[in-house]
Amino acid sequence: MRKAKVRYQDAWAGTLTEDEAGYHFQYQKAYLEVKGDAISLTLPLQDEAYHSKVLFPFFDGLIPEGWILDLVEKLESQ
Repeated sequence: MRKAKVRYQDAWAGTLTEDEAGYHFQYQKAYLEVKGDAISLTLPLQDEAYHSKVLFPFFDGLIPEGWILDLVEKLESQ
């Protein structure tokens, strides 16, 4: 299982998890209590977790491609 903290405007907005069932995103309760903004129009604020067999399009769009991906991979291996 892999997990990532999702930050939005310097606040911990939620957690993205990948497991054998797919991907899950859940907003932090503290983030919901302060009425933070949704991280995406496709992931409006809610208490329940979002579930998907594939990576949510919002997060997929943040992954670098091409020469930028090559650069990021080189930096991470150092």
